[in-house]
Amino acid sequence: MPQQRARIRSLGIVVGELPTGPFNAITDVAGVLVGHTTLIYDQPCVARTGVTAIVPRNGAIADDCVFAGFHRFNGFGEMTGIQWIDETGLLTSPIILTTTNQIGMVRDAVTEYGFLRYQYGAYYLPVVAETYDGWLNEMHGHPIQKEHVFQALDSARSGPVTEGCVGGGTGMICHDFKGGIGTSSRLVSTDSGNYTVGALVQTNYGDRKQLQINGVPVGREIGFDIVPHPWQEPPRSSSIIIIIATDAPLLPVQCKRLAQRATSGLARIGGFGHNSSGDLFLAFATGNHITEPVHGIIHLEGMLPNDAMDGLFDATVEAVEESILNALTTAETMTGYQGHTVYAIPLDLLQQVIKRYRPV
Repeated sequence: MPQQRARIRSLGIVVGELPTGPFNAITDVAGVLVGHTTLIYDQPCVARTGVTAIVPRNGAIADDCVFAGFHRFNGFGEMTGIQWIDETGLLTSPIILTTTNQIGMVRDAVTEYGFLRYQYGAYYLPVVAETYDGWLNEMHGHPIQKEHVFQALDSARSGPVTEGCVGGGTGMICHDFKGGIGTSSRLVSTDSGNYTVGALVQTNYGDRKQLQINGVPVGREIGFDIVPHPWQEPPRSSSIIIIIATDAPLLPVQCKRLAQRATSGLARIGGFGHNSSGDLFLAFATGNHITEPVHGIIHLEGMLPNDAMDGLFDATVEAVEESILNALTTAETMTGYQGHTVYAIPLDLLQQVIKRYRPV
């Protein structure tokens, strides 16, 4: 009987040194909500896709904006709304993750959702990001409809986050194993205060041979002779979207610095930002409240000293690393479009490999 899918820590494999939050998820950052809509069916088209919504400020993000920063590790991908964030440093909408071919429709649905819920154009330039799921999902069938976007936003909640083959990660592949959505968090103590850093990833990148966990060459040990290669011909493109949240009082340039550190967490697993990969990272900070008055001056609650940023950098690296691994270990084997099958990483073999290299 196959081993039940589980998060990486449930397998006895601990990543990093910092403590996690109570949910070990991006929702450990107060006010951050996550919702999914998952589409898995075979008629009228083969759907293995969905939508994941990350909603800051308990949904009040349009009126109570957050500072944010963006980093492009490699740009063969799309994330809408970034020009406005780059210009102003403000995130004013939820963040939606989905499939490549429907990013435009999903973006339009978010703007309509904002108007219907708030009676004005709340989300003029929403952030919507994509990775390609065309190996398992019949993308040209356009299975996602605006009601699915509305469902993901309406279902967004705090607490534990469902991972693996859900939402925008339903049809994704990671290091030639089944991938998907993963999340994690870290608690940081600095001289300026105690803070939480959370990450959520949509994984669709990586070669098997480059996968490593805590320095162990897992991908080489669990080769294609053990778990078959999913491709007839390996695709040229692969991508990962990384979203980072913190309750620290950061300014936009500091959020950008935090987003850059996601690169180190990705590299520790074996992601190198290849030429045809879309590696797009966004960080936002809820520690300041930015409600723009018509007249007067905006008074911020503070700014974390740059000397105190190292702890948040460490937390980001660890949270991103563990998020990717949670996506791998919770995702299940899936068969989809044209009978393509992508196999989940076998958890029993993973535990054996780790134990052989790092005996307790």
